Amino acid sequence: MSGQVRVSALVGRTLAKLGVGHVFGVVGSGNFDVTGTLMAEGIAFTAARHEGGAATMADAYTRMSGKVGVVTTHQGCGLSNAITGIGEAAKSRTPMIVLTADTQAAAIRSNFKIDQDALARSVGAVAERIHSPATAVADTVRAFRTAVNERRTVVLSLPLDIQSATAADEVGAAVVPQPPKVRPDAGAVEQLVALISAAERPVFVAGRGGRGARDEILALARHAGALVATSAVASGLFNGEAHNLGISGGFSSPATAEFISSADLIVGWGCALNMWTMRHGRLISSGTKVVQVDVEDSALGANRPITLGVLGDSALTAADALSVLALSQPEPVEKYRTEANALAIKQGSRWRDVQTEDLSTATSIDPRVLTRELDSVLPAERIVAVDSGNFMGYPSQYLAVPDEFGFCFTQAFQAIGLGLYTAIGAALAQPHRLPVLGAGDGGFLMGISELETAARLKMPLVCIVYNDAAYGAEVHHFASGHSEAELSSVVFPATDIAAIARGFGAEGVTVRTVADLEAVRPWIAAYEAGTQDRPLVIDAKIASDGGSWWLAEAFQGH
Repeated sequence: MSGQVRVSALVGRTLAKLGVGHVFGVVGSGNFDVTGTLMAEGIAFTAARHEGGAATMADAYTRMSGKVGVVTTHQGCGLSNAITGIGEAAKSRTPMIVLTADTQAAAIRSNFKIDQDALARSVGAVAERIHSPATAVADTVRAFRTAVNERRTVVLSLPLDIQSATAADEVGAAVVPQPPKVRPDAGAVEQLVALISAAERPVFVAGRGGRGARDEILALARHAGALVATSAVASGLFNGEAHNLGISGGFSSPATAEFISSADLIVGWGCALNMWTMRHGRLISSGTKVVQVDVEDSALGANRPITLGVLGDSALTAADALSVLALSQPEPVEKYRTEANALAIKQGSRWRDVQTEDLSTATSIDPRVLTRELDSVLPAERIVAVDSGNFMGYPSQYLAVPDEFGFCFTQAFQAIGLGLYTAIGAALAQPHRLPVLGAGDGGFLMGISELETAARLKMPLVCIVYNDAAYGAEVHHFASGHSEAELSSVVFPATDIAAIARGFGAEGVTVRTVADLEAVRPWIAAYEAGTQDRPLVIDAKIASDGGSWWLAEAFQGH
């Protein structure tokens, strides 16, 4: 007969056995025991300075590691502090566990009491809870299985009275089998192949759901004469491919946008084909056929009308389609994959290769020049995280990444202030890569408490702060027709972010000109020597771009 253990320990041990990868959180009395159990079981724990930071760290870690991240919070206010990060994860379908304490059912007057289940559901997360000591293991397994197999963010509530009770030690029964991959219907594959065969200018766009299908999608594209591109979240997936257009959507270069809008067939592989990836539909020309491949039926046609929806795993669908296509077309065809198009893509698919006017002044640097220079001097083996704001296209398009696990983009909720959290979580998932953050001054200051976390972890993290002393997106969007006084709500006095960073234990450098970037080189040298043990914050005083090229796209969604 098995022994008895506290439920809090049982839940922590069960999650450890199931294979969670890393825990982030702020520990209070309600989650002290379960967090301690996870640590005792060998699961790494990172103490954040705010639950909102912990939630996005766990989200980014999960996206970049392939393991389930956990954020742990105190009941009530601890959970509510984390809710923006939980909303981001939920909207991105990140398989993550939010392990939160909850008040006892009888504590109806508790200051901590809120409807945690309703709060979780309100941002798109799945609400689960430990219902009783006897069901603790089963409840935990169900939460984990939902997270992994359904790709959902799950809020698992642990009521205090149940936590402190004891139950049979049955952790050995905790098993979650891997779900079988969804093979597409043969008829749907034949319809897909018919559309591909009829197309003259096909383009394949892979999203996060296509990240495990690079080889299969490329094999089909090469045989079918298709160009390839990615959504922002899958940036880097097709690196090294001569006919890779890069990011499709608001960040697209003029050349990329022209190729996609000229396509007569667009196939989305695990890609939502939403307003961001398709510029509110303007990248899809009249008469263009649209196919969407996804493992969820509800995703097919959710954002726009489609010609065909294929329910299936991207890799299996691409492989099956190639098998069928090869029967009627044994040899690859050229179609859109010409040498001339490959040259045009090489010369113009990335913004850093597009000629632009230098807007720098004596006291401010053009953000394009800044990012282009940093792309050249920072080590290539990097993982880039991007906050939200007017600046965000610059790090997204000008900073090269080695592959699809080199770019972490937490933008489903469009919240500013998540960038620093994202960079820390991504760095812990890919510790062999240099973490690089692109953030505006507004977002960076909003989340700056976690700079102490990065310093405490001795993390060699580069933070590029595009500092225009404003919420730049709003300034540029509302500039026309509004007075300087009316814009004062989104404009701020100059802030010495480099000095603030030094107070947190980071190195801080102020950059107004290209020459000022020389101060970055000693930090990079120490990093390459393996001796760098502190973050670097580059406080870049940027020149106005009059509203970045993608900004008008963003505000059309408001």
